[in-house]
Amino acid sequence: MERAALRCAGLVLCGGRSERMGSAKAWLSFGPELLLQRVVCILGEVVSPVVVVAAPGQQLPPLPGGVMIVRDAQEVRGPLEGMLAGFNSLDGRAEAVFVASCDAPLLTPAFVRRIVELLGDHEVAAPVVDGFAHPLAAVYRISVQAAIESMLAADQRRPTDLLRERNTRELTAADFADIDPALRSLRGCNTPEEYQALLREAGFA
Repeated sequence: MERAALRCAGLVLCGGRSERMGSAKAWLSFGPELLLQRVVCILGEVVSPVVVVAAPGQQLPPLPGGVMIVRDAQEVRGPLEGMLAGFNSLDGRAEAVFVASCDAPLLTPAFVRRIVELLGDHEVAAPVVDGFAHPLAAVYRISVQAAIESMLAADQRRPTDLLRERNTRELTAADFADIDPALRSLRGCNTPEEYQALLREAGFA
């Protein structure tokens, strides 16, 4: 019997302070779109629903209809706080969640789909390239929610610790060689220089 398709949602984290960038990354232009709009639309091609997690009081650009917006319960607790807020909002509507940051505009639907497909029976599937894990380009089963709550209660805030503590499938560059050999989907931007480099790579500068 063919296995039923995994019900997978999408989560875009955009509540960071963007201190190194100097301005809110969600509002940065990327061709005809803004960074947040672009990542939301990319995820929307593969997973549903899509949830955007913002900081309390944070202003967001217009987003497609059907996109859910939730807020961090507490500020300055990092990505795990945003993940927990997003997981809480789904309320049984998904078995797993693809988590992305809003500053990865070269992410592709094929890349998202591949990670979802490779989750298998694991709790997490995450790229680990050259010894560096990418927890914000990964798929998590909703079941890790309790582990996130426990970590935050213990003031553990690093998403990479969650990968180590759970049953994680580590994906290598070979897993994406046919769809994204240069791993452009993992390219983010934390500084103006990195942002300009992504614009050039996409042909927008």
